[in-house]
Amino acid sequence: MEPLVHIVDDDEAIRDALAWLLKSRRLACRTWASGEDFLAALEPSMRGCVVLDVRLGGMSGPECFEQMLARGVTLPVLFLTGHADVPTAVQLLRRGAWHFMEKPCNDNELVDLVQEALAFDARNRADQGSRANLEARLAALTPREQEVMSRILEGKLNKQIADALDISMRTVEVHRARIFDKMGVRSAVELSQLLSPLRKPT
Repeated sequence: MEPLVHIVDDDEAIRDALAWLLKSRRLACRTWASGEDFLAALEPSMRGCVVLDVRLGGMSGPECFEQMLARGVTLPVLFLTGHADVPTAVQLLRRGAWHFMEKPCNDNELVDLVQEALAFDARNRADQGSRANLEARLAALTPREQEVMSRILEGKLNKQIADALDISMRTVEVHRARIFDKMGVRSAVELSQLLSPLRKPT
């Protein structure tokens, strides 16, 4: 899906002004009059970011944001408010909001933040795609190949792996070759580097 800036505000004049501003900078956008309308159309595949008013008629901006989090939606959210509320801002930022701006906001600053949010979303989705691809390759390994791989990552030699698993060195060599082929690497060092993003810090 095309990356979009989703503008959620119950003030039609503000929606139109923001849409005009973003389109003048060649940023595709869509407007929503309420959090309920936006959530009704929200899909995990949506790309882009959200410019969300804090005080909406009906569901509030923070309530809409909480619904997004509950659904696992990772779109960056930039909150706009006409009322300075530091505690609310701090709470939203701690919950993972992208930014918090007070109306009226500087046009250039808003556009810069939106562009940064779009770039962040693109990088985040690329990382998720890479991780999914890596996990798919790992899932293609047999249980024995996984056992051999774990010992390769520990720096064990073929003979040590053979002794530990009670198999021949030739069998270890075959497993090692298959592991490298399935994982798309040429050495144990490359394998370790490939898998480093999946390892939990100790």
